[in-house]
Amino acid sequence: MKSFDPARWADIKLFAMDVDGVLTDGKVTVFSNGVESKVFSILDGLGLRSLLLSGYEVAWISGRISKATSVRATELEIPHLFQGSREKQEILEELATKLEIPAKNVCYMGDDLVDLKALEWAGIAVAVPNAMPEVIATADYITQQSGGAGAVREICNHILAARMS
Repeated sequence: MKSFDPARWADIKLFAMDVDGVLTDGKVTVFSNGVESKVFSILDGLGLRSLLLSGYEVAWISGRISKATSVRATELEIPHLFQGSREKQEILEELATKLEIPAKNVCYMGDDLVDLKALEWAGIAVAVPNAMPEVIATADYITQQSGGAGAVREICNHILAARMS
């Protein structure tokens, strides 16, 4: 794992991430009526809003379809939400191409094996500390905070600080 290098992060234009295990702690509560519940961090939400207001592109790419994820993405005005596909690298590459952002200017954050190809493709690969070992081994940076507990905010702060450097 490499340490935080502001020069490398200064050119990030798109911050994309997995949802479960990154924006949440990876737990899903399913009630007997089929309604599901997830917990999202307010810290992460404020960090993402700061990025968006500063002109960055933000994307959520989840293998699961979840109303809770849709509701939170709407609240935060996340412009790019993809759910229900395990082909995260393909989605990420197509989005970056559409936005005319090269891979070197993309930061992707994940925690599980389904994120590996997207992590390998992106210019900066980020993992949460409780990610699968293969993800940790691929990551350029491992957050101090856990998924759902400020890890996304940590990366938002790095991206914003790198721009100021």
